[in-house]
Amino acid sequence: MSNYEPNVTTAPADDYAAGAAAELRMRRESRNTVKTVTSLAMLTALTYVAMLLSKLLPQVSGFLQMDVKDTVVCIGGFLFGPLSAAIISIVVALVEMFTVSDTGPIGLVMNVLATCAFCCTASFVYKKMRTRKGAVIGLTAGTLALTAVMLLWNYLITPLYMGIPRETVAGMLPTVFLPFNLVKGGLNMALILVLYKPVVTALRKARLAPEREGMASGGDRFDAGFLLFSLALLATFVLLVLVLAGKI
Repeated sequence: MSNYEPNVTTAPADDYAAGAAAELRMRRESRNTVKTVTSLAMLTALTYVAMLLSKLLPQVSGFLQMDVKDTVVCIGGFLFGPLSAAIISIVVALVEMFTVSDTGPIGLVMNVLATCAFCCTASFVYKKMRTRKGAVIGLTAGTLALTAVMLLWNYLITPLYMGIPRETVAGMLPTVFLPFNLVKGGLNMALILVLYKPVVTALRKARLAPEREGMASGGDRFDAGFLLFSLALLATFVLLVLVLAGKI
């Protein structure tokens, strides 16, 4: 007759270890969720401030407002993904509509479309290519997407909003809306290339941004040459903004 007795002590111990590991994992995920929500809330507030400061920039053709809030939204998208960029843009557009905007729901829709076209496109490409090259390609694609989307929607919405014939708006597409959106996208692109590393480095030191590979990581250094390129690009688009606004 066999004297084998089953080990009845290891199963409870294994269950306890598995439960402790699961609890630790849940706590870590909860902390990460809190950090992400905190970071997105802060970026949303900064986006609103950037929108307010953009009101000080010169207008083009008397009604098109240059806007640099997409810089903050896109940095959030680069860190947390395209969906986060869309959420920030929608929240800020809603708050803007109820606080300082006089364009109502039409302005809300146009703001969301413009920001999402630029930021979500750029963030999606950067998510696939987390390098400086990926950032430049993504931001260029975002600028082109912004321009294409806004040409279409300005053609559809501007006659209703401004009460002018659609033929007049069609004539403004290549002369007003096309250069405006290209320069607006380029301006935000240059600002992102200049500001991304210092902003993300500060967020990571505060443990409010994930540690990931990308433009701000040590493996892909934001060197002096790239900084000079970004600053030259920024200076170019600042001059183009002044030209479009008739200041020079």
